[in-house]
Amino acid sequence: MTQTTHDHVASLVGSFDPADFVVPTGREEQWRFTPLRRTGGLVDGTAVSGAGISLTVEAPEGVTTQQVDSSDAQAVLLGAPTDRAAALAINRAESTTVVTIAADAQLDEPVWIKCVGSDATTAAFAHVVIDVKPFAQATIVIDRTGSTHISDVVDVKVGDGAHVTIVSLQDWAADTVHLGHQRHLVGRDANVKSVIITLGGSLVRLVPTVAYDAPGGSAEMFGLFFAGNGQHLEHRLFVDHAVPNCTSRVTYKGALQGTEAQPSHSVWIGDVLIRAAAVGTDTYEINRNLVLTDFARADSVPNLEIETGEVAGAGHASATGRFDDEQLFYLQTRGITAEEARRLVVRGFFHEILQQIGIEQLQARLVARVEAELEGHGV
Repeated sequence: MTQTTHDHVASLVGSFDPADFVVPTGREEQWRFTPLRRTGGLVDGTAVSGAGISLTVEAPEGVTTQQVDSSDAQAVLLGAPTDRAAALAINRAESTTVVTIAADAQLDEPVWIKCVGSDATTAAFAHVVIDVKPFAQATIVIDRTGSTHISDVVDVKVGDGAHVTIVSLQDWAADTVHLGHQRHLVGRDANVKSVIITLGGSLVRLVPTVAYDAPGGSAEMFGLFFAGNGQHLEHRLFVDHAVPNCTSRVTYKGALQGTEAQPSHSVWIGDVLIRAAAVGTDTYEINRNLVLTDFARADSVPNLEIETGEVAGAGHASATGRFDDEQLFYLQTRGITAEEARRLVVRGFFHEILQQIGIEQLQARLVARVEAELEGHGV
């Protein structure tokens, strides 16, 4: 069992008021990897709001959607935000979109939440609440495309005994800046599977978090990211085990490629806190990064903080490397070109994550996007 002490994990304090957060300088633990100069005023609050996004919900029977006035948003939140960008997003969102999955509903079709950006010169702020009632089963896709500068918060409440898969796709245009928070609250004997796919955007910084409302909850957090020329893709996870007998599994995989003129950078932070009351916790997190070219940098920092000795299991792992030359040689000896061999290796590297989506048409779209990323980079 691995134990690391990182006091910053347990010391995060939330507030609904952005003024309660100091404007970050880059020296803070939460912001030390983020290129703040590229955030376009989404953090310091100087960004000018515009009408640069449209948000629509396509849902089958058993799902209701409503708009809640932003002044009433705190009534449906999963707690106060813990950083300035999230507090600004909730305060400056024109309204909160609440998507409710009825109790005992068994959805045969996914719910699609489509966020389309149309203006990268002004800022957009959004807040979405997904309320999955007890014993429901659903798959929800959050599909983000287009050009924008956006800060958003997605709250996912998973009722007792419910099972939900949340697929969050960042397929932005190259000029987009996105600061996002996706918070999950898991009920008794409930399960949430989060699949986060980040391919587009100039700067994307996502903060997925999990907390447990009662014993018996489980969370599976999968992620795939592909950082190309000039991109900064950052994923900062936090799993808060505060109640007994809950489970979490985290698996994130990233590929990177860049040039001397446009280097790429990925950041993965995995924070897991097991509080004193969380006896019987079973947790494991892993991050793997595949560097495809020079001028690509991957930072990977798994953190595990344990306040009780009575855990079922706790561990973490991280690795960053280049192509396996033996794999490439094996494929080439069977008549496969070097270029196609590298494509097959990348596709195999991501397969574990893509198969978690469970929607064939979406998986095919993402495979095509990864293939497009590989074009023209000697891979």
